[in-house]
Amino acid sequence: MSWAEDYSVIRLSADRRFVFGLLVMALIVLGPGRVGCAEEASQGSSYPRIELEHKDRILILAPHPDDEVLGCGGVIQKAKAMGLPIKIVFLTYGDNNQWSFLAYRKHPVFMPKAVLEMGLVRYNEAFQAAAVLGVPKDDLVFLGYPDFRTLEIWRSHWADEPPAKSMLTEVRSVPYANAFRPKAPHKGEEILKDLEAILMEFRPTKIFVSHPSDHNGDHQALYLFTRVALWDLEKTMKPVVYPYLVHFKNWPQPKGYQPDKTEAAPPGLEKDVGWKRLVLSPEEVSMNRRAIEMHHSQIDSSRKYLLSFIRADEMFGDFPQVFLKDKRADWYLSRRTPAYLGTLPEELIEEERVDFVGIEEEFLVVEDDTLIFNLKLSRPVSKEVRFSLLVFGYRQDRPFGQMPKIRVVFSRDSHKVYDQSRVQALNSVKVDRTPREIRIRLPLKALGSPQRILTSARTSRGLVPLDWVEWRVLTLSNPGEEGVLSASGASSTAQGPASPGLPGTAEQIKND
Repeated sequence: MSWAEDYSVIRLSADRRFVFGLLVMALIVLGPGRVGCAEEASQGSSYPRIELEHKDRILILAPHPDDEVLGCGGVIQKAKAMGLPIKIVFLTYGDNNQWSFLAYRKHPVFMPKAVLEMGLVRYNEAFQAAAVLGVPKDDLVFLGYPDFRTLEIWRSHWADEPPAKSMLTEVRSVPYANAFRPKAPHKGEEILKDLEAILMEFRPTKIFVSHPSDHNGDHQALYLFTRVALWDLEKTMKPVVYPYLVHFKNWPQPKGYQPDKTEAAPPGLEKDVGWKRLVLSPEEVSMNRRAIEMHHSQIDSSRKYLLSFIRADEMFGDFPQVFLKDKRADWYLSRRTPAYLGTLPEELIEEERVDFVGIEEEFLVVEDDTLIFNLKLSRPVSKEVRFSLLVFGYRQDRPFGQMPKIRVVFSRDSHKVYDQSRVQALNSVKVDRTPREIRIRLPLKALGSPQRILTSARTSRGLVPLDWVEWRVLTLSNPGEEGVLSASGASSTAQGPASPGLPGTAEQIKND
């Protein structure tokens, strides 16, 4: 029930005037916007608030048309009301839409022309939604990279590798004449080039971008490309980054249109992420509803899910960086609860559910100049399932496209090491494994002696992702320092519990 509805039902009898007084006091305490239930108030009050300032320049980075409203509709409205410069940039046109998993599972593939037409439909819907929020056409930018393929570009399409092929249109460059840079090859350097050009021209002070825990590959990719672009430019700008989450298991809850409710942190990410919130007025919530309704192609098929994001606040937060400078220090990068692993992604079909393998723990140890990743799975890897660890290094004095991009891929009986698509010698990485536990020793030299590292892990069945852990940023030295710090440097800020020495197995890690 909205504040106006609450007010209208109060009778000014003596006892109800007292109730009215309490409600007014609650409104003052909670600030402008709404009065909710006690549970919602306590949830909301536990998160610091985001405040826009009059000096701000706001950049919204959205993987697909509709993400700008789902994650940042309130930010956009408040920025426009304050007269702040704002720009909205879309990584893709969203042209694959819900067809992506059908293509993965080898159902009939749609004609490329129909896919491009869907991209133009979503392009126009984004303009209609922006008009509702008060954003003119000139403040929207579309990069046009392939929907549902940008994480693959991130993994395997840099330097001498060929451009990625779009899943359904089968093109290898941006096919839209109205894109930011038509005909740009589907390569990692090109996405970085576009983002860095926009950052240099617009000079944002606050950036709102998709989250590293998001279950959608394009959402992960946009966060990763943005991080690298900002590292490349950090001598000239240091905007504050606010990631927003869209795709995650059991979130948001409850599903459906709940305009008076605030969002709670996603299950499993309550403590690890430094969440902040933006409080919306009832009028702003209503405007977000009108804006998301403009994305007709999406709302018609996913109304209940999309309206779940139309709430009385918006949440933003990121993981802290992990600083690796101790000779022997250890960090939990991810720990999953049984409840989290017990709830499978809704989009999986029956055979994928039967073969599901979850990632229970990821634990990192630094020993001398070697990273030791310890991972525990929920069950052994079956014949159809693969497990992958991804570790990418960054140096400010070397183009990111030329840095190694290591993937260690495990099947049931063997493993392979890749740098992008190129198979590497197995002796470059040392592996010990049991059916459910894997230890990977990765020398820093194999990563190009990086200053920073981006890492994640995943399980998949064929091309369909089953489970994955969030991308984390590991820092080994300051970008201004020459070379990489030896792991025997000064003391670090460790996240998670430290154990006294190098644990022997993932089970021992947990017990320590």
